[in-house]
Amino acid sequence: MTEFQQADGVRGWRVLDAGASAWFDAPSMTAGAALVRRIAELTAATGLPDVDLRPGGVRVRIGPAGALTRVDVELARSISAAAQDLGMAADPTVLQTVRLVIDTADRPSLVSFWQTVLGYEPVGADGLGDPSRRDPGLTFHRSRPRLLRDRIHVDVVRAPDAVEAARAAVGQEPFGAYGVALADADGNEVDLVPGDRLSEGPETADWQVLFGAMACYPVDSPVRAGEIVSAVADLADDAGLPLMVDLRPERVTIDSGKDQWEDGEGSVTSRFVDLAGRVQTAARDLGLSADLTRPRFIQLGIDAVDVSAVRAFWASVLGYQHDLRAFLTDIYDPHRLNPVLFFQPMDGSDTERRQHRNRIHVDLFVPYDQAQARIDAAVAAGGRIVTENAPRRTLVDPEGNEVDIVTFHQA
Repeated sequence: MTEFQQADGVRGWRVLDAGASAWFDAPSMTAGAALVRRIAELTAATGLPDVDLRPGGVRVRIGPAGALTRVDVELARSISAAAQDLGMAADPTVLQTVRLVIDTADRPSLVSFWQTVLGYEPVGADGLGDPSRRDPGLTFHRSRPRLLRDRIHVDVVRAPDAVEAARAAVGQEPFGAYGVALADADGNEVDLVPGDRLSEGPETADWQVLFGAMACYPVDSPVRAGEIVSAVADLADDAGLPLMVDLRPERVTIDSGKDQWEDGEGSVTSRFVDLAGRVQTAARDLGLSADLTRPRFIQLGIDAVDVSAVRAFWASVLGYQHDLRAFLTDIYDPHRLNPVLFFQPMDGSDTERRQHRNRIHVDLFVPYDQAQARIDAAVAAGGRIVTENAPRRTLVDPEGNEVDIVTFHQA
């Protein structure tokens, strides 16, 4: 890690929990795809790093953080040079990672439950991670039992078969207002929601609606990944409909983002169906077949008495934007790289629950040179600093929900 941070030619890179990361601005998806193709060429013999194409740019992650090598430095340097050749500048302020932390006295039981409902894999001694490295990881900390219902919960949307299998594996019938909630042994709740098809027609058979519309294609080489990404970028730009495209060594996931496929009333638009069909045709022309089991959507919900105040804090500390639709309380990452948060009203007379310290909190990993700006923004938005022991500093929102801002020191 120290060698990486001190190396020449990687000024735009920062080390976060998942490894060394960089974001390069791009004026369009097609422009970003040009950098993706260059990365695919650079890694044709070694395998892709994690690459995320967005309408505004490209994020690249090389890792893991604790095992960065000279080879990783050379790759980062080459990617930065390629971006510079294409006129794409690095912007470290975009970089961050959201992780969930669950306090528990019964770690084995909770790990088993959450691994099942999320479809995650073990990471290290005390964590779980998304095999596709798209959704937030989980870490479990030992703590005394706390029995009241948390003010933070998780929504997960997966393919219907995966949802049914998870319900059977944990041995629970879903409950709650929508009939989709499950709970771990400590009472932490997750709404596990079955997805649906995007449309009835065969032209979009590769697509599912999991709050976002998604299609996932296994790939056998970086070059093939670059080909499908270029095709998708051109189609999205031509349609004027932005897409999220995540490349991993073994697959490419194409995602509309939450609700971006619909007309505001939950119905798919003809424009998006047309784009999805064109993407499916392009993928199949390249010999790709969809994997309907892998895609997943995760968002975090926070119960609050003063939704406006709590929402403002989280938008500030995360650098998020407010969804402008009046019937939603969502805030979202403007670069669509991290999970959506939404807020639900709770009864102000429930004093015990309001004063209860949550078992679930958020770890926010940011670059070392961005941490103070995030802390200042959070405090200005009504937050309070609880501890200031760098590299981990704890803040609470106006109602006591915690976030730890975590950095890796610059060497």
